[in-house]
Amino acid sequence: MKEIYSDVIQFRGSHYDFGYMQGEKLKGSLSVMNRENQWKVRKPRFTINIEETKAAIVAFAPGIWDELLGLQAALEWPLDKVLKEYGGYRLDYVRSGCSILTGDHYLIRNYDYHPKTYEGRYVLFQPSDIGYAMIGPSQRVTGRMDGMNEKGLAIGYNFMNRKNPGDGFICCMIGRLILESCANTGEAVAMLKEIPHRHSFTYVVYDKSGETFVVETSPRGVEVRQSNACTNHFEIMKHENRNHLEDSKRRLDVMRKQQYAHQEAKQAFRLLNDRNKGVFSDLYSSWAGTIHTTAYLPREMKAWIALGGDREPVECDFGKWLEGEDVDINRITGEIDTDIPFLHMDEKADWFRR
Repeated sequence: MKEIYSDVIQFRGSHYDFGYMQGEKLKGSLSVMNRENQWKVRKPRFTINIEETKAAIVAFAPGIWDELLGLQAALEWPLDKVLKEYGGYRLDYVRSGCSILTGDHYLIRNYDYHPKTYEGRYVLFQPSDIGYAMIGPSQRVTGRMDGMNEKGLAIGYNFMNRKNPGDGFICCMIGRLILESCANTGEAVAMLKEIPHRHSFTYVVYDKSGETFVVETSPRGVEVRQSNACTNHFEIMKHENRNHLEDSKRRLDVMRKQQYAHQEAKQAFRLLNDRNKGVFSDLYSSWAGTIHTTAYLPREMKAWIALGGDREPVECDFGKWLEGEDVDINRITGEIDTDIPFLHMDEKADWFRR
């Protein structure tokens, strides 16, 4: 078993200052070093147009552009390099897993992906200029893998396929845009219909009303349905699905059979986080191992996270944090059954063959 961690980052202030603070922390970090080495092997399958990227971001969440400028100032990088790493527009994505279950005032999500991409940052941000405060793990610094905002809107996403990508935002930046700008599921669904999508993902949005919307998206279309469980295949846009769906359908079947027996959040959390329940995955080398399990409880305004399986979650009272009471945790720890290096804590977390 490998011990891993996520740093808890808390910030109240402007987007620019938030970006600058993050850039200062990133300077000389293993995350930056490993990402630079990864680019030496995996050449980008996209181009950066600064003005087009700026226009796309500002149209949905202008504060994020200021955050990127703050990152640039602290890192002292050219703007196109900042956008390549953290802009979240036109970037490529590879396969992954992920499972999401909603129920009686909760959204619970397994994030299944590759350790070499995990940056180990659990972020609480309350902007003083524009946009909603939010809590959740970050991806590519500015993006969010899942999360909840001050209005009680929670979101998670599941990968579908990478066929025929289009010009648009990648999943983690879309998660951030939703949390930054939308107050409820209705606004989130409307934005997901409007926003340009780089790849095919399903976004699950949930709020204090208790209603769940599953939004199937691709560069070619968007469809909306209601369901309490979601894995890695479309149920409306079936023509967009991958060829191998056995494990996705198996995990979905497990959750659907068990969801009515797990009415409470703690029981549902155990269904996803316990390694013997059939949803948690150890397939880290196949880009589909469960790294974290998160839960968002909009009515209580609380968030849970566990790194690895069979863990009791760390609880953050987001409601109290919004009132000015800091979380008294600096680092979240856990264990993963893999020897693969992690982006933020190990050297040689790159794609060179050794």
